[in-house]
Amino acid sequence: MRFLLITLIVHAPDPVTGVQKSTSDRFREVLDNAVLAEELGFDGFGVGERHERPFISSSPPVVLSHVAAITSKIRLFTAVTTLSLLDPVRAYEDYATLDHLSQGRLELIIGKGNGAAQRELFHVTPEDQWDRNAESYELFRQIWRNPKVSAEPRYRPSLADAEVWPRPLQQPIRVWHGSATSKESVDLAARYGDPLFSANVTNPIDPYAALVRYYRERWEYYGHDPARIAVGAGSAGYYAAKTSQQAVEAYRPVFAGFLAFQQRLGMQPVFPTLEDYLERSSALIGSPQQVIDKVHRYHEQFGHSVLHLHADAGGLTDDQHRESLELFQSDIAPALRRDIPDPPWQWGPSGLDGNGAKPPAAGRESEISAVGLSSTG
Repeated sequence: MRFLLITLIVHAPDPVTGVQKSTSDRFREVLDNAVLAEELGFDGFGVGERHERPFISSSPPVVLSHVAAITSKIRLFTAVTTLSLLDPVRAYEDYATLDHLSQGRLELIIGKGNGAAQRELFHVTPEDQWDRNAESYELFRQIWRNPKVSAEPRYRPSLADAEVWPRPLQQPIRVWHGSATSKESVDLAARYGDPLFSANVTNPIDPYAALVRYYRERWEYYGHDPARIAVGAGSAGYYAAKTSQQAVEAYRPVFAGFLAFQQRLGMQPVFPTLEDYLERSSALIGSPQQVIDKVHRYHEQFGHSVLHLHADAGGLTDDQHRESLELFQSDIAPALRRDIPDPPWQWGPSGLDGNGAKPPAAGRESEISAVGLSSTG
């Protein structure tokens, strides 16, 4: 199993102390956490993309380029690249450049994104966001795989023998499909034989597990080898201590702060108490053995081979955050690495065959290959 630290770069007051860092200090914290992730032996570091408050993660290629400059081994993930909002040509240029700057360490997790403010900012509607996401991805992968591209997309100007530079260092860059609630994104991943990353954060396990099952069904429907499936999954929170009592008591004020934050935003909490949160959410709070056991329970439903933890302290002190991540690598990760297999490819730059998946099944090219069709995912 492989492990990532991921941040959405929330810029809000600390849920316990109420202190809010400056924007510059918050970015510096992200960079420090990326260095810490590599130092402790995590396999990847991810930066989300959001275009609304309280996030300042609107430019993940810029942030990840800085991360690339101060690290040397850790793989760099987007979490997620919101292709429904972006010009796929411009996004390709940014990420192909980043792939070179990072020496082939980039992996994309794509998705439609979420949030009404983001859609309004980019003039994307709830009705067309899935079409935009699918069309952008299809054009994205055509550019990566062909020196010249001609296309008549619906949501950006046409391309006629267009050459887009630079070519990425990886041939091609691996693309995961992030999914929280929709069969559309799951089906798009299965069509192309791409790995799936389940958000697995906001709700109990059932809706996420249902989507992973649907992904596996669609994967086989499109004619791909079941042995090539790879699934990643998020976690709602993480804090481990030597005993469960220590972990729960340290996390109690953090959870109380998050509840208060949700109330200020007018949100109805899915998990109204800490006990409910520990029992029904994907949060990994407790002793090392409790965390191991819970990951195994989720693995029974997902069959996932990659797990993400939050990169930010999020109400914990810096010392608590570091000690908890150290404990993960010393007492938790070795057991999970032993028990749960890695994804079905070498963990490193993707080769000429990408992630090794089969091409789309014969007879289905008309459904999935032509940019400009009204694909719903």
